[in-house]
Amino acid sequence: MIFDFESALVVGLFLLAALLYSSVGHAGASGYLAVMALAGIAPTIMKPTALALNILVAIIATLKFYRVGSFSWRIFIPLVITSIPLAYLGGRLILPEQYYKPLVGVILLFAAWRLIITAKNGSYYEIQKPSIPVLIIMGAVLGLLSGLIGVGGGIFLSPILVFFRWAPIKVISGVAAGFILVNSISGILGVLTTNTQFHHDLPLLAIVVIIGGFIGAEYGSKHLGNKSIQRLLALVLLIAGIKMILMI
Repeated sequence: MIFDFESALVVGLFLLAALLYSSVGHAGASGYLAVMALAGIAPTIMKPTALALNILVAIIATLKFYRVGSFSWRIFIPLVITSIPLAYLGGRLILPEQYYKPLVGVILLFAAWRLIITAKNGSYYEIQKPSIPVLIIMGAVLGLLSGLIGVGGGIFLSPILVFFRWAPIKVISGVAAGFILVNSISGILGVLTTNTQFHHDLPLLAIVVIIGGFIGAEYGSKHLGNKSIQRLLALVLLIAGIKMILMI
């Protein structure tokens, strides 16, 4: 890598994405996709790169949240029973660029909206008992989408669990981290069966997101996320999402 201002900015945004997302139990795939979209990276490189980096951060986030008791096997198991095989299937599928770009754009806009809502709303509510059949169906749908796009599915899972009030925020973060981890592994195994290309600076980006993921997960597993940073990243996702849609 020729380390100019643009390169430094890209690395900094990867670090910020890993730090922020890991603080809420996510691994940052939608953030990585946003940065790569803004940098003009080819879609064929975006998907495997995002999944690879996702795995690294998700490992850290899962361990951090699990160690402080923020996890639920009762929610996790029904989800991953169906999500793992379908994430693999989604990873094997290659969407044509004219479909991949607008779909990723919509995902990024959704992620931006969720960040804004999360920063705005409170974190406390009355817990309801999870519906196991719904969790199983949800896992299948989110698993397929995860592998297809190159994300772990946490940006979809977390708001759904919050909507149904099936667990406290911290537990949802822990479950989301584990869900992202298994789906990212399954998804990238599917991707590797195709003609796969990773970002040429993947080793550097891996080091950066590990640092950001460790700091974010350490803080997030014990404290609430920073609302100002959430709004800032929401703006980045918004811009990247619009760019991907307009690039059709």
